[in-house]
Amino acid sequence: MKPRKIPLRKCVACNEMKPKKSLIRVVRSPEGEVSIDLTGKKSGRGAYLCGQASCFKLAHKNRALDRALKSPVGAEVYEQLARDFLAVEDEFIAERDREEDADE
Repeated sequence: MKPRKIPLRKCVACNEMKPKKSLIRVVRSPEGEVSIDLTGKKSGRGAYLCGQASCFKLAHKNRALDRALKSPVGAEVYEQLARDFLAVEDEFIAERDREEDADE
């Protein structure tokens, strides 16, 4: 039996290719609303970030989300994303650890 192909995505901040499930997706909905998508299934244009605060800060500094989402992301949106990112970071890491334990 062939091993399953693992989908890879690139972090917009550090440009590292990583498995899709180990990244956090930031999505711009068709209405223009920018939010964090932990499910990876919301409709809209998505950009991926490593689950680390340092990558989020780098993306903010380099305006990487603006380029990836093809839309200007305002300062208030970055502040909201920073709060959301810190809130979901622990949840995301716990979920990733559970999946890794299940894979073993």
